[in-house]
Amino acid sequence: QIAIMTLTLFPIRLFFAAFMMLLAWPFAFIASMGPEEQELEKPLSWWRKIVDILLKTIMRLMWLAGGFHWINVKGRRALPTEAAILTVAPHSSYFDAIPVTMTFASIVMKAESKDIPVWGTLIKYIRPVFVSRSDQDSRRKTVEEIKRRAQSDGKWPQIMIFPEGTCTNRSCLITFKPGAFIPGVPVQPVVLRYPNKLDTITWTWQGPGALKILWLTLCQFHNSVEIEFLPVYTPSEEERKNPVLYANNVRRVMAEALGVSVTDYTFEDCQLALAEGQLRLPSDTCLLEFAKLVRSLGLKPETLEDDLDKYAASAMKMKKEKVDLKEFSAYLEFPASHTLESMFALFDENEEGVIDIREFVIALSVVCKPSKTLETIQLAFQLYQSENGTITEEDLAHILKTAMGVSQINVTHLFRAVDEEEKGEITYDDFYRFAELHPHFAEDYLYADQMGAESGLETSLSAPNGICTDFSPENAEDKKLPQKKLN
Repeated sequence: QIAIMTLTLFPIRLFFAAFMMLLAWPFAFIASMGPEEQELEKPLSWWRKIVDILLKTIMRLMWLAGGFHWINVKGRRALPTEAAILTVAPHSSYFDAIPVTMTFASIVMKAESKDIPVWGTLIKYIRPVFVSRSDQDSRRKTVEEIKRRAQSDGKWPQIMIFPEGTCTNRSCLITFKPGAFIPGVPVQPVVLRYPNKLDTITWTWQGPGALKILWLTLCQFHNSVEIEFLPVYTPSEEERKNPVLYANNVRRVMAEALGVSVTDYTFEDCQLALAEGQLRLPSDTCLLEFAKLVRSLGLKPETLEDDLDKYAASAMKMKKEKVDLKEFSAYLEFPASHTLESMFALFDENEEGVIDIREFVIALSVVCKPSKTLETIQLAFQLYQSENGTITEEDLAHILKTAMGVSQINVTHLFRAVDEEEKGEITYDDFYRFAELHPHFAEDYLYADQMGAESGLETSLSAPNGICTDFSPENAEDKKLPQKKLN
């Protein structure tokens, strides 16, 4: 079927879809050059209403060319005065643009998108909220702009937000980002379904790339999509004060409508689990649990590296001194809580009531820089090295156990390979030179030794369709992450 469709229908569909996009461009260009921001808050003029109808028609023909012969819409879309924000999930593909082109709601987009030829003009027409990667203060400005528009009593177009913040395979709903819920206004949940027998829609960080997805989808004779507008969700007073609670409750409503589970993991967790550094995390790592606790404590991603530098500097002054829970609380400058106790327990060797603060710093470094293995190891050497700048085999075992989030690991093979002169100690320069010559040292000297060992290390993380093992609905409900000690 793919071979036949590739030679026949595929080129026709691709040409027609591209033609429709080019046809839409002049209308979007003229209209986007028209009203200033102040005029946009006024009722649409007659000519803009005509442009809206034309563009929606052209976009619908574009999707028709892609095999979306009909779009099944359930429920009623709320008016902007009823719900200023539409929260859409699950987000699994660039075909999720279908509800955007149907509603012409504003979306949150990277600022660079407006410079894309043709597509950038169409994006500017719907007056999106642009996020600039080069502006360190962009996150705060984006939230403020969403809040300003959401509280305009319907003067601005509705804002459509995909609160998961990334594409998943629709097996469950991951943690919603709080941006859509910070304004504290009613939102309308919108759920998407692609009930195709063969899934060529899903596009995640693993599996087929964007072009292959486009090709396979256009080679299907018919592509199904369902858009369901759920009842408007009005937040309680408690939810208005707590956007995270608000987001979780809306997510639960949407998950029930979809018939899927929820999981408290985020895209950042899968980036951590699937990072392509030299120390690939094993499937039984407890660093995913540690990353959850870091977020629960309120350590924010945008300031995490600065926090790491501060904690590392303090740990170097403390050297090998161990701390109890009270001292750990003072070290982090966080009050005692259940979350803090859970984090402390991860590092509490033999449940002695004290931990080595250096292990916390190493784990935090992995969470901050999951792909930068050597930077974490260099920091660990600085924390563990003696006055002459060396560490022992026992020190290396502590470092790698913590960096991989496992209870046991055999580093003898690796240590002897690095310690060519058999001095019984190595420097970071020794380790760095060895790593440069053996970029796959973990696979050759660590994972191979662990096969069949009690530690349960695996050589790879199987992640079907771009979802890490802890994201499956079965694991989300029936299998909690092990409260495994880092030592």
